[in-house]
Amino acid sequence: METQANGTELVITRVFDAPRELVFKAWTERDRFAKWWGPQGFTVETHRFELRPGGMYLGSQRSPDGHVMWGKFVYREIEAPGKLVFVQSFSDEQGNTVRAPFSPVWPLEIINDLTLADKDGATELTLRGGPINATDEEIKAYEGMIPMLQQGLGGTLDQLADYLANNQ
Repeated sequence: METQANGTELVITRVFDAPRELVFKAWTERDRFAKWWGPQGFTVETHRFELRPGGMYLGSQRSPDGHVMWGKFVYREIEAPGKLVFVQSFSDEQGNTVRAPFSPVWPLEIINDLTLADKDGATELTLRGGPINATDEEIKAYEGMIPMLQQGLGGTLDQLADYLANNQ
């Protein structure tokens, strides 16, 4: 896995030993997505999954000690099987955007641009993300957390790799 930060943009590139169509389905099918998404050790529950431009994924994540966080994606672009663009936010149970539980200055919205490319029978995933509609203070908070984001997303993508290895 390769990760880099370019200003306020985080870029992660990783190759999965799975066909592009399967990797895309893992991101875009409710039952598949819930089996690998989220921090390691957390339980994910999907409450809404509307895969269409303007549609929303709404889910909760429960930590091993029982703490629950809610989050959402609002989809902007969906081009099967190669592209998914969505805005990610913390939310309440109804899907209203809320502040992150860990920081009063975390950006309210992070845009993510996911691309999938065929690579010698495998799939190269590139995820680019960064704050939008953010204040200078929110941008600085995001930049300061990039190493933790890289680690957290790396663990999540490890779970995706395990899921793909066992579901082909």
